[in-house]
Amino acid sequence: MKKLKRSARLVEMTQYLLSRPHTLISLTAFADRYQSAKSSISEDLAIIKEVFEEEGFGELHTLAGAAGGVKYTPKMNKDTALEIMTGICKELELPERVLPGGYLYMTDMLGQPELLNDLGRMFATAFAGRHIDVVMTVETKGIPLAYATANCLNLPVVIVRRDNKVTEGSAVSINYVSGSNKRIQTMSLARRALKEQSRVLIIDDFMKAGGTIQGMMDLLYEFKATVAGVGVFVESGEVEREERLLEDYVSLAKLTAVDLKTKQTTVIPGNYFA
Repeated sequence: MKKLKRSARLVEMTQYLLSRPHTLISLTAFADRYQSAKSSISEDLAIIKEVFEEEGFGELHTLAGAAGGVKYTPKMNKDTALEIMTGICKELELPERVLPGGYLYMTDMLGQPELLNDLGRMFATAFAGRHIDVVMTVETKGIPLAYATANCLNLPVVIVRRDNKVTEGSAVSINYVSGSNKRIQTMSLARRALKEQSRVLIIDDFMKAGGTIQGMMDLLYEFKATVAGVGVFVESGEVEREERLLEDYVSLAKLTAVDLKTKQTTVIPGNYFA
């Protein structure tokens, strides 16, 4: 890369860091890239670090030593996240979103890149302190949300299928009980999709009793994997505590009341904000 003026270098460095979250970048790499002294690079990084933290973009960690460098961790402060989620809750309360069975129509919202980016950063912030190897979800509506989260954590995504695909090769399949309708269903995961003893973050779009997530946890047991965390976009609050199959999870929104006759709903920020 040709030598840049400092103002241009700051812009390019910022973009470089934003596109490589959770990646350790050495000062030498930056110095070679911009044909600048390490002292100048350090001053630039100090400016970027200050702006990131003041504006709530995340954190810039500096690691000292010969193998050191800088690492960008995307984060969103709670006040900003709560403001965004409050607006999302109002959108979810629209009567036309009520579906039979007390579910909410959210597919259109989970197709909006800006919204997905915000939700991904919220989950990335919630689970930032945990060692995670991979993000997992079950097809289909949770896939965009899982990718948004994985993008912020710079991790691969594993998708659990409802049935075995011939293009996936050999797979592990299990039966599980759907928590909402008590039906026996099947899910499968290709053997090559997940390494044994991986630490997995499960992300899903909606949780009622938690049967689907519990099924994924049982599937992970077959891979000797560990559940590092569970995140759901919306949880249903209309499930009795004794019927809930999960206790340890992070929710961004909570459906607390739904009247199928009047299509009136109440959606509040989830336990992440408690």
